[in-house]
Amino acid sequence: MERRQDYKGNNISEETTLDWRGKPSNSSKHGGMKAAAFVLGVQGFEIMAIAAVGNNLITYVINEMHFSLSKSANVVTNFIGTVFLLALLGGYLSDSYLGCFWTMLIFGFVELSGFILLSVQAHLPQLKPPNCNMVTDEEHCVEAKGFKALIFFTALYLVALGSGCVKPNMIAHGADQFNYQDNPKQSKQLSRYFNAAYFAFSMGELIALTVLVWVQTHSGMDLGFGISAAAMAMGLISLVGGTFLYRNKPPQGSIFTPMAQVFMAAFSKRKEVCPSDARVLHGSHSNKGPNSNATISDDMGILHHTNQFRFLDKACIKVQDGNSTKESPWKLCTVTQVEQVKILISVIPIFACTIVFNTILAQLQTFSVQQGSSMNTKLTKSFHIPPASLQAIPYIMLIFLVPLYDTFFVPFARKITGHDSGVTPLQRIGLGLFVATFSMVSAALMEYKRRNAAVNSNKTLSIFWITPQFLIFGVSEMFTAVGLIEFFYKQSVKGMQSFLTAITYCSYSFGFYLSSVLVSLVNKITSNSSHGGWLSDNNLNKDRLDLFYWLLAVLSFLNFFNYLFWARWYSRNRSSSATIQHDFISKVAGDDSIA
Repeated sequence: MERRQDYKGNNISEETTLDWRGKPSNSSKHGGMKAAAFVLGVQGFEIMAIAAVGNNLITYVINEMHFSLSKSANVVTNFIGTVFLLALLGGYLSDSYLGCFWTMLIFGFVELSGFILLSVQAHLPQLKPPNCNMVTDEEHCVEAKGFKALIFFTALYLVALGSGCVKPNMIAHGADQFNYQDNPKQSKQLSRYFNAAYFAFSMGELIALTVLVWVQTHSGMDLGFGISAAAMAMGLISLVGGTFLYRNKPPQGSIFTPMAQVFMAAFSKRKEVCPSDARVLHGSHSNKGPNSNATISDDMGILHHTNQFRFLDKACIKVQDGNSTKESPWKLCTVTQVEQVKILISVIPIFACTIVFNTILAQLQTFSVQQGSSMNTKLTKSFHIPPASLQAIPYIMLIFLVPLYDTFFVPFARKITGHDSGVTPLQRIGLGLFVATFSMVSAALMEYKRRNAAVNSNKTLSIFWITPQFLIFGVSEMFTAVGLIEFFYKQSVKGMQSFLTAITYCSYSFGFYLSSVLVSLVNKITSNSSHGGWLSDNNLNKDRLDLFYWLLAVLSFLNFFNYLFWARWYSRNRSSSATIQHDFISKVAGDDSIA
């Protein structure tokens, strides 16, 4: 049981965490960076396994399963989108029933089984269509259908189910090792943990995009998928290795029930008029009457009434009908319940503003890989760079940049801003969204140059010409991805950290799904009787990928200004909420001293 003190100096319970035996954890034995290090191991190995599959999947789907380019791109984006969408399921099961540790362990084995099945299919010729070259003999290639397609998609979506449910819990379980709310030192360690988590992510991606992709390219996809399975097994070993050190947050029961009660109660009392004085609302701790069931300890650990989304306050109106029977929780909710729902609603626009950002990421894992395939991949006379390995470029940079950011920039910025993370998560997200636009500008310029050289001069440019788009996006992702996770994890919604972390992954999901929609929509709008759409051909020299990149650059730039509006709106509401809470605590303390 973690404890803190109220304004009188009395110990009050803040949060229960358990050890591996289900007993209250001990801060001297459990948690901290030592425990989080084992979770970082899971993160590194899991991302290594999934990245090796996802980032080179388009090559396997085209060359081995014989799908067309546009269909292959959609297979990849739909798969990755599903991985991140299923993060919601993992977050829900963790917070409501299983806890982070057991959710990761169970679905880690599901993901491992998917990797093994992919390896088996890639190894056995009878589970794939006959070999042929999609570039030179496309018309005679047979697309995988029936039982062969069933095995492929079963394996692929076992991986998606396992990875989706594991991802949010890795971040949340690592962050749970720090009592950041009451210990300034651990608050700084939490900020360092989020940067370390991205470093582990970068290392996993780097190894996947260099070593594992090289193995897939030169020794076969079956061996590559097999190594992914081995990496996932190592991740599970790392997870189990820290069992005795973890501080585990117990599940809270269904996290959706309290939210549903608020909406149901507010709807049932929709004709009621919200009182001008919030102290009369049920569960409001601004009014200390003799019949109040609130204590000072409760006040210091709950949320206080704010003026946003006032229609939800109707859920807290207690109807005086002379009946002493206690109202159902589906008809009467507390202010804390309502305020938690308000927080969830208020973060939705921030979440939505990162969808276009992840649509850009989708291009780097699909069309940019094919872009590299049509370029000169020769590094030496005998060594060729696998196109998928281009995505390792930003991670090579980030394994140096992230430690420098954490070691030098954060302490320097902390002295100026006073914020534990140096800059606020919202500022970090905004900077990343701004930089992302220039990734697509670079991609459009380079594709225009590559296509002109190939079509007009019959020249093949070096694959290194497209590295700037990966470098720029890598810097962008360091700001946006880490800022988004920290922002959501620190929201004041008790017992929902895994689910809130999962919401950040949903941004990836919607981004990849939006990519699929945009590809289909652009092809439909730009096609005519004599020419196909910008992306309708399997030959990039006939397509207009550069125009598609310009479209994304414009969307990204507009999205940045949209984010600025919603970030200011959110900050304004949270600032006013903090002022209300501070004034209330001061008032309670003052009234008590007078008494």
